[in-house]
Amino acid sequence: MKKLIVFLAIISVFTGCKDGKKDQIILTTSSGRLNHLSIISDNDLWQGEIGEMLRNKLAAPVEGLPQQEPLFTLSHIPTNAFEGFVRKNRTFLKIQKREKASFKIVQDTFARPQTGIYISGPTTRSIVDLIEQKSLKIITSLKNTEINEQQNRISKSLKNDKFLEEKMGVSLKFPTAYRYAKRKDDFFWIRKDIPNGSMEILVYEVPFSTIESDTNTIGDIIKMRDSIGKQYVPGPTEGTYMITEAAYAPYLFESKIDGKFAYETKGTWEVKDAFMAGPFLNYAVRDQKNNRYVVLEGFVFKPSATKRDHIFEIESILKSAKIK
Repeated sequence: MKKLIVFLAIISVFTGCKDGKKDQIILTTSSGRLNHLSIISDNDLWQGEIGEMLRNKLAAPVEGLPQQEPLFTLSHIPTNAFEGFVRKNRTFLKIQKREKASFKIVQDTFARPQTGIYISGPTTRSIVDLIEQKSLKIITSLKNTEINEQQNRISKSLKNDKFLEEKMGVSLKFPTAYRYAKRKDDFFWIRKDIPNGSMEILVYEVPFSTIESDTNTIGDIIKMRDSIGKQYVPGPTEGTYMITEAAYAPYLFESKIDGKFAYETKGTWEVKDAFMAGPFLNYAVRDQKNNRYVVLEGFVFKPSATKRDHIFEIESILKSAKIK
């Protein structure tokens, strides 16, 4: 009798509920390629106005890339096929027609980690309107899931950042595939070789006065980047160096890194007087305590190839920064 009681107690631990939710220990590990999203719906919804709206919002071109690449790669799965291993996908968005309009984001329903989004409504128009209204929330939730996944993958084999932390008070989680190309007291260049190109990360600091919070903020950031490029990032021949592409102004956003305000800049770099270019992502993080901006930048060089996933890896690395 005692053995039976113990057995039942053990079973209850693995199958019981915690805070009204299924205990996560029984969930299988999710799967799926980064930035790939499964759309679950009946075929007529995917091929009609609803599918068009989803493609416009979720497969829109990524800002700052030199060629058009989608924010997410979408794969349609018919509703009746959403079972078995398909439910292990790390991200999915399910569309259904129902009497009442509904929108919800759920975590770890069929696997872990997993983000699922459910949208329903009585008519095509009501569903389209919900997608329109909630598009920013949908994108933010999915992107956070993918950044967390990328950071988890990176954490399995981390490069030592002790020297960076000692010299600049910045810790950064990046994989051992990267190497230090240049190390100074106030400037670090970290790089990774990839087929037919490279991925680069710069970490440096500038005084507060370098970037003014006014209508010319983007001009100050461009001037800062070009100055650093001239000083530290030479091109293939003497007298050439990295600059911000002059033909197109970068995108500027407000963001946060390690809970601190940051200017986020996305755009295209080029090499002055040379045929080299690619995308960059720059965070100028306001370090109030030390009266400086800590600048975290990544850029990619890979001619005639897609770069979305490379710049996404860099974004995940830069967002892991801790400023001490």
